[in-house]
Amino acid sequence: MTANILFVSSYSDLGGGETALVTLAAHLDPTRFCPHLLVRREGQLAEAWRARGWPVYVLPWRPATVYFIPAVWALLPLVERIAALIREHDIHLLHSDYHTLPMALPAAERAGIPAMWTCMGWWFHPQRWQRHFFRRPAATFAHSQAIRDGFLGQPPFLPPESIHMLYPGVDTARFHPGVDGLRVRFEAGIAADAPVVALVARFQDVKGHDTFQEMARQVALQIPDVRFIVAGENTQSDADNRYKQRILATAQSDPLLRSRLKYIGFRTDVERVYAAADVVVCSSRFESFGLSVVEAMACGRPVVSTNKGGPAETVIPGETGMLVAPDDAAGLARGVITLLRDVGSRAQMGTAARARVIAHFSAQATAARFVSVIEPLLGR
Repeated sequence: MTANILFVSSYSDLGGGETALVTLAAHLDPTRFCPHLLVRREGQLAEAWRARGWPVYVLPWRPATVYFIPAVWALLPLVERIAALIREHDIHLLHSDYHTLPMALPAAERAGIPAMWTCMGWWFHPQRWQRHFFRRPAATFAHSQAIRDGFLGQPPFLPPESIHMLYPGVDTARFHPGVDGLRVRFEAGIAADAPVVALVARFQDVKGHDTFQEMARQVALQIPDVRFIVAGENTQSDADNRYKQRILATAQSDPLLRSRLKYIGFRTDVERVYAAADVVVCSSRFESFGLSVVEAMACGRPVVSTNKGGPAETVIPGETGMLVAPDDAAGLARGVITLLRDVGSRAQMGTAARARVIAHFSAQATAARFVSVIEPLLGR
């Protein structure tokens, strides 16, 4: 029998977490599992889901904040609507994100199916009145140890071993060293032989575009022919939009950056962005996991990243890349300059980075881990 799994997401665009969700669903055995999706509005996530022939349902709702009161949210009309959808489509198991869990969990309980969720954000710290609620799901995943430890707090309100590690998996058949990046260079007006440094990140203050730009200035002073490309869009709030405008205005007004730094927007072929680069940078002040870091590694690219959060678990300093403290533009610049000037080190780190992803962060490994947790639940 094929098990119907309903994935519920409050997000509509394709950021790192949503990309990881699609990749996970795509690597489940289609003879055993059918992935369904429930979202609150149309968007890139629903489009990507439908493109694979999977069912998508849309119900409008307002995502829960971190201060939600479980008993109140369980009374919302959406709870019964989700429960009815579960019954109508013979859903066997529900998976939720944080912001929908206050409605999705009671809906699953009403419909008599197990519910699980994945903690993806470093900012989720349960309030005292929420702790019993977070003991109710049949399973809880975390996308990194940093997320798990931050969620549990000190002392932990749940045994750490009760939360399953589920690193987002990378499709190593899509992200590989043989991808052609010349088209991205051509579209950005960059010569085929120019040294290129890339950042892939949505516009959000935590992503550190300002740190990236300061790093770029310092690198350009040492390597004048260097070029920089930044891919990503997906603003989520008015604050993000203001941040985006400030970053773009700064890039245009700076004479060192104006002709060297290209913002190329959201790309469905982000693997070509990594392929176009010699070095990939993660300038985030904190990364829950840092999917772009691991995607770049899968493409055989060395990464120079800040070390707070997920990258500290995925990058091996000196072997697959370099790590520096958050907001350390000078440290990022030193790492980038070192790698741009040493072709041999770049190649060696890129090879080691690819091998590390295959060994620890492949989509196949993530799907296998997910299935090992849900099989006993479906057996019930």
